[in-house]
Amino acid sequence: MAHIAPRQIFAHQIEHLVCLSLLLAGLYGLSRTAGFLDGQLLGLDTGTWVVLAVSNAIAHQVFVWFCWRTELYAGLPTRWFGAAAFPIYATLFSVLILCRPVLVTAVAVSNAGSFDASRALALSLAGVCTVLAAYVGYSVRRYFGFLRAFGIDHFDTRYRTIPLVRSGIFRWVSNPMYVFGLLLLWVPGLVAQSSAALGVALFSHAYIWVHYFFTERPDMREIYG
Repeated sequence: MAHIAPRQIFAHQIEHLVCLSLLLAGLYGLSRTAGFLDGQLLGLDTGTWVVLAVSNAIAHQVFVWFCWRTELYAGLPTRWFGAAAFPIYATLFSVLILCRPVLVTAVAVSNAGSFDASRALALSLAGVCTVLAAYVGYSVRRYFGFLRAFGIDHFDTRYRTIPLVRSGIFRWVSNPMYVFGLLLLWVPGLVAQSSAALGVALFSHAYIWVHYFFTERPDMREIYG
């Protein structure tokens, strides 16, 4: 039986928790501003949609941490599910990540028109965010591969010898998925002019960097030296 390594599995997760607490406190502060919690959709008020969207983002990143770390340091998913470990993980990952734009869109529709800004400017910014996020998606599919984006190198050592990608958007930015990919989450709030949706997008975009610094980057150092 593989040795369980709690120190490695939980490494930097206190920092993760502290940063998450600060982000939640900041979002709570934003929620006290005028118009942030106005509106409802499908019988649920905007505050409930915000909680669902934020809870999904947290569940997604905690799920990834748990699967990556327990596989990397103890091989637990593979011991539990054998060859199906990564497909099961990737399926659940996909569900959680696809729920992000769905839920932020629900927040935006529920809270539409909660702030007044230039419609042309908001739509222009939404267009820029869409184009950049689409280029990230193309570059990941064309040059990087979705399996690697999901973190298959934690499960399959063969992927650890593949060289770094320097094509597409990766030519200009080393981590475009976090820099530009999550700009897609800003689009619903800009189009609907929803302060709550923009607040959720800001939280999600900031929180992905908590994942990067306290889970992904330490893992990459372990995997690639």
